[in-house]
Amino acid sequence: MRYTTQLGAGLGLVDETKTLLDLWTPGMSPSRLHQAALESGDFPTVSARRLRNIIVESFAPRYLVSDGAPARHLKTLSRVLPTADLSQLMLIFTSRANPILGDFIRQVYWVRYGAGDTSLTNEDARAFVERAIDDGKMLKRWSEKTVSRVSGYLTGCCADYGLLEPGAKRSRRILPFRIAAPVAAYLAYDLHLAGIGDNTLLSHADWALFGLGREDVLAELKRLSLQGLLIVQAAGDVIRISWTHPTQEALCDVLTQG
Repeated sequence: MRYTTQLGAGLGLVDETKTLLDLWTPGMSPSRLHQAALESGDFPTVSARRLRNIIVESFAPRYLVSDGAPARHLKTLSRVLPTADLSQLMLIFTSRANPILGDFIRQVYWVRYGAGDTSLTNEDARAFVERAIDDGKMLKRWSEKTVSRVSGYLTGCCADYGLLEPGAKRSRRILPFRIAAPVAAYLAYDLHLAGIGDNTLLSHADWALFGLGREDVLAELKRLSLQGLLIVQAAGDVIRISWTHPTQEALCDVLTQG
């Protein structure tokens, strides 16, 4: 998938997303959500045009795909999950909508994390973007200004989602980052219900957003099995998972009950 500059329409937008989830109802289009957001008074410092960009270019591509399933699920979970856990779910959907972010986290953030580095800079992000241009990841070559802007978007978004320290900085401290149990459960079911087989599921790229390889994912699933969220049987390289909840909605209901 080609890289775009769409991340610039809104980085993590954690608080804005939570507010929009409160306003959104199943079946609501982006234009109706925009009108509801304007009338709510919840965005007093945001212009109507900026608010529309946030909804149409950020919120909708991330959460209103698949008939709004991500928005439905996050709306349910936002009532009980702490913001840190909710933002991890947002990271998954944002990375799917913006492959440049997911690849940056997998290919740069976790490599630096694993090497024991303590910080990540906009220059690191810039080097990643420039390599992507050389590799033909963009539809056309980006200008120097665009490269610089997108480099800042990448580190800024990582800060919004808790991978890097917050603040307007060109160099940010790398923060400890571990997948939360409800997020691991949600992602496992999400991949399973998308038709991905049990063995393939363990190596899916979404887990690598959290620095997890196949054996790490298996360990996470075994922890979930102790909570009764699924049952894992492992024999050598063959993994069999019994899924105790028939739908993602059923899982979300269980997660909201703690």
